[in-house]
Amino acid sequence: MSQDQKNKISTIDTAYAKEQYSEFQKQQKQLVFRRRRLAVVFMVAIGVFVIIGVQLFSDYQRLQSLGEIKKETVAESAQVDKQLSTLKQDVNLLKDDEYVAKVARSRFFYSKEGEQVYPVLGTDTSDAADQAIKNTTESSATDK
Repeated sequence: MSQDQKNKISTIDTAYAKEQYSEFQKQQKQLVFRRRRLAVVFMVAIGVFVIIGVQLFSDYQRLQSLGEIKKETVAESAQVDKQLSTLKQDVNLLKDDEYVAKVARSRFFYSKEGEQVYPVLGTDTSDAADQAIKNTTESSATDK
């Protein structure tokens, strides 16, 4: 006998063998169908996870940018509150007649009756006057 004839396996042509072979083919088709269905389910799940991941990442970035905007806004609010308190203090000082008189005398060279004003050349009177007024108001505020 030759090598080809020894390795050749013949099938049995009986009804039982044919039935078993068709059952085996049916199981193979079901196995392939299940694998394909599982692959589709996994692909859909991966797609959903990717979409959700992208959304979470973009939401996280937006949250970070909003946090930075919040910090800037809080800092700006603190600065505005500080300006507001300074302006309120200035308004309160302007209600004081003595303070208004000091400002008028120092900035605009007004004087009381019997008082003489001697401007000194070479100095910036507005800066010096503002500094003098601040010093006098601070000392009067601590006295009260």
